Amino acid sequence: MLKHLTISRLFLWLLGLLTVAPFLMVLSASFKTQSELFQGLFVLPGHISLHNYLEAWQQGHFRIYFLNSVVVVIPVVISSLFIGILSGFAFAFLKIPGKTLVAALMALGMVLPSESFIIPLYQELRLMGLTNTYWALILPQIALSLPFTTLMIATAFRQVPKELLEAAVMDQTPRWKILWKVLLPAIAPTLSTLALLLFIWTWNEFLIPLILVNQDNLRTLPIGMMFFQNRNTINIPVLMAGAMIVIIPLICVFLIFQRKFISGVTEGAVK
Repeated sequence: MLKHLTISRLFLWLLGLLTVAPFLMVLSASFKTQSELFQGLFVLPGHISLHNYLEAWQQGHFRIYFLNSVVVVIPVVISSLFIGILSGFAFAFLKIPGKTLVAALMALGMVLPSESFIIPLYQELRLMGLTNTYWALILPQIALSLPFTTLMIATAFRQVPKELLEAAVMDQTPRWKILWKVLLPAIAPTLSTLALLLFIWTWNEFLIPLILVNQDNLRTLPIGMMFFQNRNTINIPVLMAGAMIVIIPLICVFLIFQRKFISGVTEGAVK
């Protein structure tokens, strides 16, 4: 038994090392000079300097891209959670005609790749005059998030102990109070997990900003990084610094909410 446990731990450590190693190499390269980079991939930088980051921030217009990503992510996450809470409550407790069919269609929408509808989406937004605006980045991503958000919240609502709901109903508690005062506190870990996933997905979204926006002052970080890479293929340390600028916010948000994320995942697994 002890032998199997040791082997399992060694395997997990090896898997973790293989996962973290590429990130550590990019992080190390972002602090190197060109000469240090040519000395070898595993050679540590001579000294820690933010010169590459400052150069990438200025040359790559990352200040604008970073602000655009924040402007897009915040309303997408908040709106998706708010609408998902309302629709999840309806799917969990209300009698809706054709609810099974609607749920099946929403599940189908979750597996469709963005490439399958990006052209009609572009044409529709162009006719509405919304291309090259923040709305072109926000509204489609809210719509894409709603199927997963609705079904996940509805599942979490159904796992709330029935005794809580029955007690609230017997006290003649209004339906909106049952939702906001009873159900939401009970599924707080699930909401935290969902918010983190929505943040990661929206921050990393590539195809929608690439197709629906072609103005440099509206591009998000992933698209800005692509154009920065095309313009800067010689200075690899500066390029790695730009990549870290894109990655660091995701790492920071995950580290801040990792406990709630893990508790939300394990809570659903236990129930």
